[in-house]
Amino acid sequence: MKNITIITALFILLAAGSSCKKDVLDTQPTDKYNEGNFWNSEAAVNAALSGCYNPLTTDGLFGGDATPLWEETVTPNAYNYSNAMGFNLIAEGRQQSNDDGIIAQRWHDSYVGIGRCNTFFANVDQVEMSADTKTRMKGEVHFLRALYYFMLENYYGDVPLILEEPDLETQADLPRTPREEVVAQIIKDLDSAAMVLPAKYAGSDIGRATKGAALALKARILLYEASPLFNTSNDAAKWKTAADAAKAVMDFTEAGYGLFDNYRELFLPQNENNEEVIFDVQYIFPGLGTSFDLIGKQYNTNAPLLDLAEAYQMNNGLPITDPASGYDPAKPYANRDSRLYGTIFFPGDTLMEVPVTDERFAVTGFGMKKYTIYDKGPAPSGQSDLKSGQSETNFIVLRYADVLLMYAEAQNEAAGPDASVYAAINAVRKRAGMPDIAATYTQAELREIIRHERRIELAGEALYYNDIRRWKTAETVLNAPIKTYAGSQIEVRTFDAARDYFWPVPLAQTDLNPALEQNPGY
Repeated sequence: MKNITIITALFILLAAGSSCKKDVLDTQPTDKYNEGNFWNSEAAVNAALSGCYNPLTTDGLFGGDATPLWEETVTPNAYNYSNAMGFNLIAEGRQQSNDDGIIAQRWHDSYVGIGRCNTFFANVDQVEMSADTKTRMKGEVHFLRALYYFMLENYYGDVPLILEEPDLETQADLPRTPREEVVAQIIKDLDSAAMVLPAKYAGSDIGRATKGAALALKARILLYEASPLFNTSNDAAKWKTAADAAKAVMDFTEAGYGLFDNYRELFLPQNENNEEVIFDVQYIFPGLGTSFDLIGKQYNTNAPLLDLAEAYQMNNGLPITDPASGYDPAKPYANRDSRLYGTIFFPGDTLMEVPVTDERFAVTGFGMKKYTIYDKGPAPSGQSDLKSGQSETNFIVLRYADVLLMYAEAQNEAAGPDASVYAAINAVRKRAGMPDIAATYTQAELREIIRHERRIELAGEALYYNDIRRWKTAETVLNAPIKTYAGSQIEVRTFDAARDYFWPVPLAQTDLNPALEQNPGY
């Protein structure tokens, strides 16, 4: 899909037409699009569909300079010293409804996407084209609308549920819809998408939403719904539903999903759209790029923290705190889980053939390697110093290793530590060269193992913040100091359990629509 032209300004709300009778002086402009002449060809429908995808690349979602990379800095994994997009305010528990940055932008950009999806649905049927193609396109838009609504309900809770094309008169003062109703609509959209989308694409269509993407997003949402933040009664049936949803992806053999054989190289541009990628946001330079490489290599505004570095086990599977692990404080990064070497730069490492000193990444001593093209060897030709907007690594929203860990978590909660749970965890660990988890643990013990595995496997991928929220462990792990590689304290973070599990409704939105009630504590 990198060859599809992205249309950034497709839909303009037009005033209602005059009630005057048409006469010979009434004309339709021929040099610009309007409601009357846009929806008249398959090319226009393709352009509108591209417009539905485009908000994924905005500052509020998975694009901008490095929004998905900065989300990691709201966790014990990383630190955003410049408060880029307001993420450090959230990490410190100081976010407010009038903040600029991610809190305002995510709401805005998600509704832009929803508005475009609803406009597509409202108009596509007036265009004569292949019924099969139109049905597939509708499936893509159902997936996208579900993803945009997930980004809203997950962070803000109750949000207005709008399923019609934008109309200021009828939508300007809508109240917030209960989150459960929004989730029900999301699942309905994903089921609709899964019924009609293909297993895979070829050529320039690679990157479009697939049946597997709809199934995997459904699994993620149902996992969140089963988790302590939302499943306050710990209803085992919700865990079973989530496990079944993840298993549906694992059993979807037609898609050919599997684990890419090299963890580090999974995140490099030359290996994009491999068998592990279920859905990603597509970037290409010079058409549409990010600043992932600039952020990771130079600005260091997603600087890894000591707590993350110490969480990686030794390559024998023992934590570094275990006296039998073989951990040597004089060589702290020797013989560790290989995913450490694929995720972060550390003092004593090598970057582009140059040793990494204590001062190379001055903020914490660590740099984020994942989602950069840089490593021990020389940079690719002509790419040793990429600037803002020049990175083209796709951001992976859904991948197969995540699905395996979703299944392991949900199945462990639903049925206990059966053989299928161990098999899913160990498949992920095997790719990293880590020993199997022995089938000897209780459900509670395996729960902690799975949570640790998610943290390590998915570090730097904008998922850990949601994990510690849905597990309701944020109130513990975010009320703590953060430290540099040497153990020096940077700051002490705070998290108010009565307030901070959800973001505030942006003040700009409540000013426009007083019917939007604010979340508690803001």
